[in-house]
Amino acid sequence: TIFKYDAIDHISATGATKSEGLHSFLYSFGDLSDSCNSTGGHYNPFSVNHPHHPGDFGNFYSKDGKIRKYKSNLSATLFGPYTIMGRSVVIHEQEDDMGKGNNKASLENGNAGRRLACCVIGISQNRFSLCSCC
Repeated sequence: TIFKYDAIDHISATGATKSEGLHSFLYSFGDLSDSCNSTGGHYNPFSVNHPHHPGDFGNFYSKDGKIRKYKSNLSATLFGPYTIMGRSVVIHEQEDDMGKGNNKASLENGNAGRRLACCVIGISQNRFSLCSCC
């Protein structure tokens, strides 16, 4: 699975996938020393329950093996006190239950399952291109 995130004042995600539904979260650390397991917990500087974390991107759905998603009004920004620069994006195997699973895990991570792919958010030559995840 390959994803590319572009951001100015919104997140626009495009990618190719064989999966029908995936969920993506923004994680606290850009540490990939133990694959996606060392990225820490969800980026949640306001200590709010899921699905209201600043980096909760919601469910992605594919059509003909391609994903397109646009989300505005994010509380996570590229710059400033709550910057997402240097943090990571992690793709999960299952759909997010949006905190409605009636259990602790649902309020923390939406019961989204194991981590499939991840990347660190940084700046490339195209200054608004954040990352490619493999």
